Amino acid sequence: MIQTVKLAKLRLSPINVRTAPDKDLAIEPLAAAIQARGVLQNLLITPVTKPRGHFEVFDGGRRLRALHLLVEQGQIAADDYDVPVMVLKADASELSETSLAANFHQLKLTPAEECRAFHHFLGKDGDIDAVAKRFGQTRRFIEGRLRLATLAEPIFDALAAGEITLDIAKAYASTESHDKQLMVWGSYGQNGYANADMIRRVIANETMKSTDPVAILVGEDAYAAAGGRVDRDLFSDAGDRWTDPEIAQRLGAEIMEAEARRIGEETGLGWIRPVASSSTWNAAAGLHRVVLPTVPPTEEETARMDEIDARLEAIYAEMEDEALPEEDYARLDAEADALGEDRERLSERPTVLPDELKPQVGVFLTLTPRGEMVVEPTYYSEQPIRADDADAGDTGGATAGPTGRGEPQVPALRPEAVAPGGKALSASLYDKLAIQRRDILAAALLGHPGLALDFALFAMVDARSRHGQYGTSIHARPPLDPTVGEVPGSRARSDLAEAREELDAGWTESACEVERFEAFRVLADDAKAGWLAWAVATSLEAKPTYATRQNPLQNRLATIMEIDVAAWWRPTSENFFDRVTKSALLSLLDEVGGPALSGRHAAQKKSEISASCEKLFAGEAIVEAEVKEKALAWVPNAMRFLDGVEPDGFDDRADESGDDDADLGDADPVAGEGDEALTDAEFDEPALVAAE
Repeated sequence: MIQTVKLAKLRLSPINVRTAPDKDLAIEPLAAAIQARGVLQNLLITPVTKPRGHFEVFDGGRRLRALHLLVEQGQIAADDYDVPVMVLKADASELSETSLAANFHQLKLTPAEECRAFHHFLGKDGDIDAVAKRFGQTRRFIEGRLRLATLAEPIFDALAAGEITLDIAKAYASTESHDKQLMVWGSYGQNGYANADMIRRVIANETMKSTDPVAILVGEDAYAAAGGRVDRDLFSDAGDRWTDPEIAQRLGAEIMEAEARRIGEETGLGWIRPVASSSTWNAAAGLHRVVLPTVPPTEEETARMDEIDARLEAIYAEMEDEALPEEDYARLDAEADALGEDRERLSERPTVLPDELKPQVGVFLTLTPRGEMVVEPTYYSEQPIRADDADAGDTGGATAGPTGRGEPQVPALRPEAVAPGGKALSASLYDKLAIQRRDILAAALLGHPGLALDFALFAMVDARSRHGQYGTSIHARPPLDPTVGEVPGSRARSDLAEAREELDAGWTESACEVERFEAFRVLADDAKAGWLAWAVATSLEAKPTYATRQNPLQNRLATIMEIDVAAWWRPTSENFFDRVTKSALLSLLDEVGGPALSGRHAAQKKSEISASCEKLFAGEAIVEAEVKEKALAWVPNAMRFLDGVEPDGFDDRADESGDDDADLGDADPVAGEGDEALTDAEFDEPALVAAE
């Protein structure tokens, strides 16, 4: 039976299952809701013996906390406020079970249900602020739920069905445009990999942030007055989106162009170019930076700099005295710092733009990230200009040209950069002409395969020892080998070095690339072929980056050449046996000689087994002929060229077992005991398996 009890007679029961701190229970929004509508659901209470007439709340702890908060805020009085309750009498365990059941089976509204509810409620009462107050939420929260309620139908249905998360729904709702929502939904809605950030980026691709420098410059009022629309982003702090960026860009251009005209009239410069960015990198392409003369120091400034230099020299000499007291050293150090700053200030000379140069130069008007227009201090010209420092004292003149009439002096241009009339081609035009010229050369080279081969070989080989300009992307650079320290010597490495010494290198002597190329062209075909083989051979990569696997194409080359690795390389203590575990060595001995061979070494130290293996696999041990044959043919799979096909189903990730020297101890227990009693599964031993 539901009845009422004064709030002052209620206290929280220790068996109430709600034990989280108030900050985790959203007490304030609940208090606001209770203030607006009262307590809508009764509390479950049980009487206490002391004081008589009082009760403990074992279900409804959040509502009780919210009521106490209203009392603290002065909204209600505990002695007068009636709370709806239901009184139950039972032992503590039964009451605790009832509290758990009451909370456990509560179902929270889904986001879609919340959206529908707020949308329906606002249809009757359009005061968003009043609704937010009654529900203890912010205006932004209510607006967000209303935006979600007006999502395009397929997206809202997916949210209601639990097919997309609330975060993804908020990403779609970052724009009010159903057309944009449905466009992105059609492309990404069925893709499980599309997260909220990706959807936001796609939607924002053709919009402008309200925090964009151009948007700040224009201002939202001017943008809206010109017909611009704003998408309010209610679900992030990234700022609203302007859906008509072309309007903002047009208005921004008008503002900057007007400011550029004003500055041009005031300064008399040849041009002022507005750039809606803080960078002029692209805008300055094809222009020439103007080097301006500096104002020479006055006699007084020169004398002061000489005085500072003399005093600094005396200070440094005095500071070298080891007997100098610490306080005196600190005083001299501070004086030196102050004099140094003064000297630097006097040395930084201001530049001067002669009046005669003003019509020939210009500056950029840029836009800072805060939307402020700033004139860049660097001057540019369309033709190379340099005001001579020798004329710095005469700020009204420019460097005298060949005519002696004070014309700006233009440095000599390379012949290929000169347009008719003697002026320089623009950088953009020169680049386009260079591409067309390159295409003509390439098309002609198709008919001269021999020359193309000479050129390719020369570019590959010559670049090994020179840093020339070859005009091609062809190269055969040395490989980037894994960083593993010093690699043991081998017959193959020696052969490579000897082959390089035997090549005809007479053509490499000239310092001129063209002369070296002509000398290379007249080599005999066999000499060219030798250089080709050497360049290709010394360009081979040891392995794919960050992977413990072989390259299948290299393996195919090896099978074509029928390479016998065992004839080129033998395992030794240095290059192999000292680098694997004792149990791996015993397994290898068992493989080539059976249990009898491995058993003879089982009680030996790791270093002793390694030395025995080196002799055995070099063919120097006295063993049966069959064992010797197997030993001389064995190499680890890591050294074999297995085949020319990439196998399926293998993990290319690097071995995560750690350093291959991790188990190199010389402990001397019998195999199977102590630290050596490890299973084969604890090691990465496929490299020890002999090929059939």
